[in-house]
Amino acid sequence: MSIENWFSSFPEMDRSDLRAIRKTLDGAYRDFSREYGDMIESFFDPLLSFLVWFEKLLISTPWVIILAVCTALVYLASRSWKLSLGCFVSLILIGYFGMWENTMRTLSIITVCTMLSIILGIPIGIAMARSNRVQSIVTPMLDVMQTMPAFVYLIPVVMLLGIGKIPGLIAVVIYAIPPVIRLTNLGIRLVDKEVLEAATAFGASAKQRLWGVQLPLAMPTIMAGINQTIMMALSMVVIASMIGVKGLGQPVLKSITNQYFTLGLLNGFAIVALAILFDRASQAYAKRTQAHLGDLKHD
Repeated sequence: MSIENWFSSFPEMDRSDLRAIRKTLDGAYRDFSREYGDMIESFFDPLLSFLVWFEKLLISTPWVIILAVCTALVYLASRSWKLSLGCFVSLILIGYFGMWENTMRTLSIITVCTMLSIILGIPIGIAMARSNRVQSIVTPMLDVMQTMPAFVYLIPVVMLLGIGKIPGLIAVVIYAIPPVIRLTNLGIRLVDKEVLEAATAFGASAKQRLWGVQLPLAMPTIMAGINQTIMMALSMVVIASMIGVKGLGQPVLKSITNQYFTLGLLNGFAIVALAILFDRASQAYAKRTQAHLGDLKHD
């Protein structure tokens, strides 16, 4: 018996009940969004104001200053003049091909999303590391967040908040936050128990052990989580453009719908350039942190 025939053998009442349940759930969420959508949207107004201000700041600041600041930040993180030169040349080419404003818009939302993911993710990871019960509750949620198709996030968010920056930001954060939570939890749990016992023997409290021992020793692993969060946020740029998030994703989406090969290719390369710069700079900083901790242990 085929699966279609097997399902068709169910009583008509059972299938009508299933349709009724789906209609009830859809109607309940629709009513909830109409009733509380404006209140929830007003809750995110400060975040929207900050995002708009930061985007305008990046766009209105002279390109020479942005170029100098970005190159300096990459050098401070990596201590590599080759990577700094790569950042300088990449941004020059982005400006030359007319993608500067879209790159600044993308940079603004990626920066805000990464900051939000760090602010929310690290405390959750710490809570998971300190409690097996919290870990057992949060881990299935992270599994769902990482395996659910990214497009699915857009459905409830858009129904609740409409089209715009905040729905895109929420969808990006949901998609990008799991790595920093998981690796914060993992990094703290991997701290040597003998080191913690030594800290306890010297009279350190639980708070002192966390801030003075566990977090510093877990920092390379946490930085790896932040690195993955940035990469996943960048991968959501094109999808977020479908709900009105301006940036490099919108020209890529336009090139798909209108078959503009060069437009999509150039903006795609700009996204790749940002991803490589973020990736190499954060990895280099993590390695330097790990090497510094190794020197401290050796001393």
